[in-house]
Amino acid sequence: MRALDLTPLFRSSIGFDRLSRLVDSALRAEEGMGGGGYPPYNIERLDEQTYRLTMAVAGFKDHDLSITVQDNTLTVSGRARPEEEGIEYLYRGIAGRAFERHFQLADFIKVGRASLEDGILRILLEREIPEALKPRQVMIETAKAAPKAGLIEHK
Repeated sequence: MRALDLTPLFRSSIGFDRLSRLVDSALRAEEGMGGGGYPPYNIERLDEQTYRLTMAVAGFKDHDLSITVQDNTLTVSGRARPEEEGIEYLYRGIAGRAFERHFQLADFIKVGRASLEDGILRILLEREIPEALKPRQVMIETAKAAPKAGLIEHK
């Protein structure tokens, strides 16, 4: 077990408590407390502003799955399927157990549409930066072109 103390990093920072929780949860998941690797997933970057989360949820139907977003955390969960009566499994490799996966979303990431096809759940994520935070061009005025303050009439 690693002893990684990030206290000095957060001692002189204000407003980064979400970052400290993110680092803490990543370290817990690495130590095996994060629930294992079920179900497996991919995170793809489609372009500069669009991402796709793809999860392998074989055997789950759309009514068995739940997708929620709260406080920049995307939670994907699945309810366990009831056991079918009269079936004797010789080997059972397709997991049908309940799961819950959490993903920390960066600021301005919005969850778009979700689709389920052939046991693959796809969730589209888009970065929507507000206009106030986008870079804007500022015009440079010269002294000759700048209007003089208080000038009403020019002779």
